Amino acid sequence: MRYDKHGRPLGIPVENWNGAQPPSAVVLDGRYCRIEPFDAARHGAELRQAFALDVEGVNWAYLRPEPQSDEEWSTWFADMQQSQDPLFFAIIDADSRQATGFFSLMRIDAPNGVIEIGWVLFSPLLQRTRAATEALFLMLRQAFDWGYRRVEWKCNALNGPSERAAKRLGFTFEGVFRQARVQWGLNRDTTWLSLLDHEWPRARHALERWLAPDNFDENGRQRLNLETCRTTE
Repeated sequence: MRYDKHGRPLGIPVENWNGAQPPSAVVLDGRYCRIEPFDAARHGAELRQAFALDVEGVNWAYLRPEPQSDEEWSTWFADMQQSQDPLFFAIIDADSRQATGFFSLMRIDAPNGVIEIGWVLFSPLLQRTRAATEALFLMLRQAFDWGYRRVEWKCNALNGPSERAAKRLGFTFEGVFRQARVQWGLNRDTTWLSLLDHEWPRARHALERWLAPDNFDENGRQRLNLETCRTTE
């Protein structure tokens, strides 16, 4: 801890800090999925097919209104491709080679080493699969490899599944920003969670252990859940 001349604490020094590396449009390969920079021509049609399996539209409740026409889809995908913050990535299934979801890196603050994973939309083909967990693992690993000190996850405070997903990965609940915004004419409270660089080695170990092929039986059922992998090191 560093103190001023009056003995007041100022903060813990961050030695040799020069900021993190700005994120780039990288390709990340895993066992179960591949992460590619979003490209409307390459991924758009496949994502529309995958999202169409959500016939009730339940996955759109907290993200944005679901596009209702070819023009709306094309405009949205074009905006995603051009955007640098958020920076969008498609998630490709390793077996089918089909795009089954996407997410982004956003609120990018390289000088302070803070970045957020957001705009997460997984189709029914991706939800609750090894590929879904691996995709987030790959992006977390890359963010910390770029030198970020803090990775954030934020969601509508009413979005319980999103908060549970973040905690499963090792994020820590920090609180709720009340009346954070007005969204579609509705009040939105926002839940904040984070994963810090010194917490990442433990979270990484648990994720690698869970994702290992021998953690799944011949029917694809997990032998150890992720929480067990984290608590039985």
